[in-house]
Amino acid sequence: MEQLIQKYVGKIVSQGLASPDRIVMGGLDDEFFWNRDDEHVPMLRGVFDHLNINSLLLCTPDEPYASILRYLAATSGAVISPKDSETRTFLHDLPIAQERNTESIVHHLKRRKGVLFPGGSVAAFGTVSPEETFVTFSSVCFAAYVKFMSDCLEAVRSGGISSAAQSVLRQALDALVLPPKHAPNVQLGPLDNETNLHAAICEAGRHTVAHRLVDSHFGNVSARWNNTVYVSQTGSSLDELERCIDPCPLDGCSSAGITASSELTAHMRIYDATNADVILHGHPRFCAILSLDCELEECANKGHCHIRCDKPRFVEDVPIVPGEVGTGPYGLCNTVPAAMVGNRGVIVYGHGLFNAASCDFQSALQNTFDIERMCMEAFIRRVP
Repeated sequence: MEQLIQKYVGKIVSQGLASPDRIVMGGLDDEFFWNRDDEHVPMLRGVFDHLNINSLLLCTPDEPYASILRYLAATSGAVISPKDSETRTFLHDLPIAQERNTESIVHHLKRRKGVLFPGGSVAAFGTVSPEETFVTFSSVCFAAYVKFMSDCLEAVRSGGISSAAQSVLRQALDALVLPPKHAPNVQLGPLDNETNLHAAICEAGRHTVAHRLVDSHFGNVSARWNNTVYVSQTGSSLDELERCIDPCPLDGCSSAGITASSELTAHMRIYDATNADVILHGHPRFCAILSLDCELEECANKGHCHIRCDKPRFVEDVPIVPGEVGTGPYGLCNTVPAAMVGNRGVIVYGHGLFNAASCDFQSALQNTFDIERMCMEAFIRRVP
């Protein structure tokens, strides 16, 4: 447990979410372990007596996340309701607790994976592994960031941003770091054996995480070779794919797809529709933010945009399409593949970016960098 706690504390730090002195994370195995001594440990220790959990986190993230969370907590009533895909499928919403004590934390964590406090801190738990705790915290930070930034775009369209929101926005923009103009060099193709293919998938996943083009463990990577799609497993961390790649024959003759990414069907249909050899799917923040920005005030699909938007929408040359995770009637497996034909990428509403390439991941990674940079620059132009 000690190693796991320290591992995920390290991930929170390395992903720029919080500094070590703002993180209190504990886990229970045969005994309790906390990453550091802190005055809040007794309060957090009491939560374990009321919930069936094995890990717990209390963290005030670094800027600009802390100011964004404080602003949303002060202006959203009892709950924050982001529109991004991760919130819809994983978090549902972000409750706000007015008191930070054992009873309040227990009350909210009985119904949600995480809870926010007016000061900008977040509590989250895991039932099986500290990884769950990290995933929830990372997802809360992502959801709050996307929510705040998309709200700012909407406010601009409506006539102006409040002075309080403007102050937080300036802080967020000051902290903004554009992706490099040139993606790092990766293993060149052809990827014509399993050893090279596995290494290339792992490398692409690591770069996607290292450059913060995906949060927590969301996103997926695949490559096609020898009539088989090799794809990252569902719930796997893109920077730890060495033992998390499933070979899925295109003819469906294997059951390996059971543990494969929930978007395997989308990948297979993209391969059917294009001449691609690799697919890279991440959740860059500004791709999600720009996808939520719509100039239509009245629309028959309002409130169902993520599944029913039927209006052609783009960020410059990159199409935005609706679609849910999975294979249902509104699944992105039905919208992304056709949109990929002839385009350098496709943004899914409130979700993330898909791009595909031939031979190897070099151009797929470059396109991910370029499109997220384009979305950042478009955002900056749209706000005052």
